[in-house]
Amino acid sequence: MMNFPSRFAQPLPAIAMLAAVMAISGCQKDTETTSATDTQSTNTEVTNSQASTAPVATENAASTDQQVNSSSLTILALGDSLTEGLGVDKDDNYPAQLEDRLQEMGYANAKVINSGLSGETSTGLVNRLDWVSQTKPDITILTIGANDAIRGIDVATIEANIRTAVKHLQDNGSVVILGGMSIYDNLGSEYVAAFSDIYPRVAKDMNLTLIPFFLEGVGGDRELNQADAIHPTKEGYEIIVNNNILPILEPKLNELEELKTADTDSIATTAQDNTIKNKTNETT
Repeated sequence: MMNFPSRFAQPLPAIAMLAAVMAISGCQKDTETTSATDTQSTNTEVTNSQASTAPVATENAASTDQQVNSSSLTILALGDSLTEGLGVDKDDNYPAQLEDRLQEMGYANAKVINSGLSGETSTGLVNRLDWVSQTKPDITILTIGANDAIRGIDVATIEANIRTAVKHLQDNGSVVILGGMSIYDNLGSEYVAAFSDIYPRVAKDMNLTLIPFFLEGVGGDRELNQADAIHPTKEGYEIIVNNNILPILEPKLNELEELKTADTDSIATTAQDNTIKNKTNETT
């Protein structure tokens, strides 16, 4: 065994300890540096991922309202001469005025299709349902029955035809708004009452929104009707649109907006989730 001089006996442990501390310190710095680098890298990836996905969410949220109001909206105006606008210019009938009002309200791509036919009966309307359904309307405003009543057609037949028309339209995905009708007393009070009762009964049974009387505020007013005292003037149709149709139609439009917004949000959420998932897969 070697004997070291006594002056080296005590410093050796101190030197050994110093060397050990330096070694450990060096290891810690390497570890901390590596850890810090990894953490920074991970944070950078997360930040980049968030930066990539955040604009998607913001953009989708910001454009939702615009997408709803700029999305297509098709309304089918279905009925007889009261819908067609017999005796007034083509820009003055109710479908044309309704389309103008909707666009003023912000429905830029709203389209109201005039499918009114002078002299149309409920039977004739049923016979052309396949044709008019090709327009794929979001909403149908159905106003029919006046010509049936003028001809004294059996009330049960009129009601059966209206129910057939409503079911066909609903089966093709259209929301139906039913325009109620009334007639003069020349056919007898019993027939007049039975005819008027058709509309609220059908609306209740088939869960429809009802315009109680399509010509409310206009029918019987000489100033608002043409010389035949049956068909409205331009001013008469303006009242029908603003006072009778729009208050009933607007809630349905709001419901459609909510559905379209929900669909848009769902699509946006799915797209964002897929983006995050793809980023995560790339990182791992």
